[in-house]
Amino acid sequence: MKQKAILEGIRITDMTTVIFGPYCTQILADLGADVIKVEPRGGDASRNIGKSSHTKLMGGLHLRMNRGKRSVDWDIKTPKGRHALERLISTSDVLIHNIRPDATERAQLDYETVRALRPDIVYVQCTGFDTRGPSSGQPAYDDIIQAASGIASLLPMVDANPAPRFVPMAMADKVSGLHGAYAVLAAIIHRLRTGEGQMVEVPMLESLVSFNLLDHLYEETFVPPIGPIGYTRQLDPTRQPLPTKDGYIVVAPYQDNRWIRVFELLEMSEILEEPGLTDLMSRRENADRLYTALASRLPERTTAEWLALFAENSIPASRINSLHDLLEDPQLAASGLFREREHPSEGTYREVRGPVRFSAGCPEEVCHAPRIGEHSASVAHELGLEPEQMP
Repeated sequence: MKQKAILEGIRITDMTTVIFGPYCTQILADLGADVIKVEPRGGDASRNIGKSSHTKLMGGLHLRMNRGKRSVDWDIKTPKGRHALERLISTSDVLIHNIRPDATERAQLDYETVRALRPDIVYVQCTGFDTRGPSSGQPAYDDIIQAASGIASLLPMVDANPAPRFVPMAMADKVSGLHGAYAVLAAIIHRLRTGEGQMVEVPMLESLVSFNLLDHLYEETFVPPIGPIGYTRQLDPTRQPLPTKDGYIVVAPYQDNRWIRVFELLEMSEILEEPGLTDLMSRRENADRLYTALASRLPERTTAEWLALFAENSIPASRINSLHDLLEDPQLAASGLFREREHPSEGTYREVRGPVRFSAGCPEEVCHAPRIGEHSASVAHELGLEPEQMP
């Protein structure tokens, strides 16, 4: 008998766009939820990110982020489109959207209106800023949130460039999407236990600040503070990839016995007899001196030679992979993170699979990312709409 997927039977009306919300719902689709992506006639803006191989508006990010979903492109401003949407919501367990708070009522998609269609619905709004604050309703792009959350201030703390900089990825969107995914699952579990739906808000700024300060609140955790804000080990400028004879390497001998072993291998044990480096606590306080000493010797050998030596002696170390290196990494190949698939309209493409493995209940195959409105007619038919009611 075929095993049920973890979220089989859970229907999600997905009215999110760009990355934050769609990444959240992609995770849920991977777990077997029936995610129906309600797009405007021109499609989600993320379809334009990256070139399309064959069909217009089928870029690589869309293929990666919207797999496992069905797409409808009903015009919900028309009576037929609105009727179809309401019928869909009434059959859904979850509605998730990233419509600005001030626009939800105008669109008649506020919680009270939606709850009238499905009393036990899990209603999830993805916002830029918590609606209780003065920034509620302000535009929130990844750059804005990286700036406002303190993320952009971190790199200047560890190098000589004083200019704030972004982490070069859609970090705010992706971290917020992960928060959104667990929030949906938690609300579903609550409903299974109580029969109650609820409204869930997932704000980007608060998600990123929580993420940032998990370690960086540091000694300002206490009131009054007992030390600085900012996790000192993470902000140590010497704790960086270090040059070898032919490239760069990362060495992470964080346990004290491993630092001792590293300097034995480097034939530099005498450094541990210097003032300030003679015991565990002093070495922790002066870790920058340990990294500086380590860096002085690494250019003597190649990256491969150091990796072999450190592996033989159980010292954690890694080469620096480029983005392209990831596609050939032997660990990732063995774990099956990447695979090639054949899209019915876009041909062969590379898929990055979900990183979490379940021993039961996770489907091996999910459908390909849809073309705009690919499922408009079939979903309308499922909802019992007559031909004259089709949006």
